[in-house]
Amino acid sequence: MEKSYQKLLDSNKQWVAKQLELDPTYFETLAKGQSPEYLWIGCSDSRVPANEVTGTRPGEIFVHRNIANMVVHTDMNMLSVLSYAVEVLKVKHIIVCGHYGCGGVIAAMGNKQFGLIDNWLRHLKDVYRMHSDELEAIEDIKARENRFVELNVQEQVTDLCKTSIVQNAWRNNQPLHVHGWVYDIADGIIQDLDVSYRQASDLEKIYQFKL
Repeated sequence: MEKSYQKLLDSNKQWVAKQLELDPTYFETLAKGQSPEYLWIGCSDSRVPANEVTGTRPGEIFVHRNIANMVVHTDMNMLSVLSYAVEVLKVKHIIVCGHYGCGGVIAAMGNKQFGLIDNWLRHLKDVYRMHSDELEAIEDIKARENRFVELNVQEQVTDLCKTSIVQNAWRNNQPLHVHGWVYDIADGIIQDLDVSYRQASDLEKIYQFKL
């Protein structure tokens, strides 16, 4: 146990040495600040690191991760990240990225109790209920899971756009696009679900805030 823990610290030193060999000013430049164009809202799954799968470097993508890449309107952690990214960093793109084989999605499809996380998975179950006719018409369980992953991403994109944070940015003519992606762990490819939003009028009228 202790050896595996120390391995992380040793790997860090090796990484630092490698970066400095490539660019002696690497950390000096990073320390000056960040100006990422992207906010990534993804799953906490250890197999889906945002920087790695997008080929971006430190400083290029701002990241928030939780179980099943959820956008919950009462989640102050997510809202704080969103507010900072949009209002301070002025990101141009927000990406909600789910992934096939998501444990949270699979768990939400069943009735087993897991403990505290059941309260979080309830939000996923609401998504399933909204699309139950389509999902339950899919006989193959794996195909149903994959479709649920896609539908969940679509719903989270919509929920992002319902926030006053995003809508105020649009009203202030801030260039901000919201996208829904799905990552396939089996081949490493990201699929764009083409559910982009660019303005409040893209939402149903009931969700559009007035000035």
